[in-house]
This record gives sequence, C-alpha cells and structure tokens, in this order.
Amino acid sequence: MRYLTDEDFNLIKDMIYKESGISFSDVNRPILESRIKERCRKKEIEAPRDYYNQVLKDPEELKVLLDSVTTNLTKFFRNDTQFKALKEEVLPEIIKRKTNKQIKVWSAGCSTGEEPYTIIIVLFEALPNPETWNIQIISSDISLKSLLVAKEGFYPEERCDNIPPEYLTKYFNKVDGGYKIKDVYKKYIRFDYHNLKNDNGERDFDIIFCRNVIIYFDKKAQEEVIEKFNTSLNQEGYLFLGHSESLYGMQTGFKFAKAGDACLYRKN
Repeated sequence: MRYLTDEDFNLIKDMIYKESGISFSDVNRPILESRIKERCRKKEIEAPRDYYNQVLKDPEELKVLLDSVTTNLTKFFRNDTQFKALKEEVLPEIIKRKTNKQIKVWSAGCSTGEEPYTIIIVLFEALPNPETWNIQIISSDISLKSLLVAKEGFYPEERCDNIPPEYLTKYFNKVDGGYKIKDVYKKYIRFDYHNLKNDNGERDFDIIFCRNVIIYFDKKAQEEVIEKFNTSLNQEGYLFLGHSESLYGMQTGFKFAKAGDACLYRKN
C-alpha cells in the first residue's frame, strides 16, 4: 500500500517542481514517499496532507524538504577528464585573453564541496603566479546540510582517495581522521544557499560547473536554468555539465566544444 495517495503525491511533487525544478514521476515516487514519511515522523505529523499544508506556510521546512530529496553524491576530481581539460586547454585560453588577471567560477550544485576545492587546486596549478590573480569561486547548493560540510572543508581519509598525494600535502592539513583544506585556499571560495530556479544576480563568470544536477529536471526547467547560465557567463565563457547530461535538442546560446577527451559547452 502506498504511503501517499495519488492526490497527495501530485500536490507534493508539483510543489517541489515549482520550487526547485526537480521532477518526480511514478518511477521515482518511492524516493519521494520515503522522504515525506521520514519528515512526518520527525515532525510528529500523522497525515501527509497536514505536512504539505505546513510546508506551504513554513519556508524553512520547505528548505529541509528540498534538501532531503536532493542527491549529494560527489568526490574530488570527479570525471578527471574535465579537470584535465580545464587545466590544459580551458585555463590557458582564458589566461591568454585576460588582461585584468581576474577569474570567476561558479560551482552550481557544489554539494559537500569537493568540486570547488578541486577547482581551486586546478587553478593554482594552472595560473601563472596565482596569488597575484583575483580569483572568485562562488559555490552554491540547495542542501543546507551539504553546505555546512563544504564550509568546514574537512574530509575523512576515504573521501580523499582521488586526490594525488602531492596535492594532499600542498593543499590540505592532515588532521585526526582525515584532511582539511588549508585556509589560504579556502578564502577564495564563497559558499551560498541557492535554488537554481532563481537568478542569483551574479554575472561575469568565466566558467560554470553544473554537473549531475539538471539531470533531475524536466526539459522546461533545464532550458530555464541553462538560459540563466548563459546570462551569467562572460562572452566565450565555458559551461561544464555532467557526462550524462547534454544540451542536445535545446535552443540555447551555447555551442558544443571538445577539449581533450572532455565534452563541454561555450557561450556562442
């Protein structure tokens, strides 16, 4: 027997879609049902409809709900071909045409922070005299729990397997049970709560990473997010998507690009 009636399921999934762009269907209905059941248990609410009505009145509980239905799987140097392309092809091209020594990157859907910390490592390895550059990495997510982990910058040893040993020594401090990113590199990164359904108002990005996020959106929501990315990027800026994501079939202001073995997009 299903925990949610069809009517309750439709009400809740439509609310989640409206607020975040995340789309639930009958295929992934059990995931949503389990999350709602857990929230009702914690809030000591018996009927899912009562929980739905509470979320409508409580913006903080809406944030908790959206947090609970997002997937936060990530790791350092995930899809290494993209970071190789960033270091060897994308950044040298940007460096060549930059006259102001400023570089701005957005890690959209940064989860627990492995992606933006990987980005700062690659930037410091690729930029000439990186300390003389104005580096900004804006890192955002819809999961408050993930952002707390990201801001702390501590990772157990098993979460650091993908980091080359020389980078662990250079960019992290060894602490009990794991590694913590050094403050000197952490200062370049700003973590923000942000829902991709909304415009964060940031502009002039050179690079946007948004990997394994829009796969959870339907086509309409994907196109809206991609349009916001286009507005936020500088001319000739780069967009990195997940390896299973594509702009194929969409009308966007991006053109497909190949950098080494990595596929990415460039503002047209």
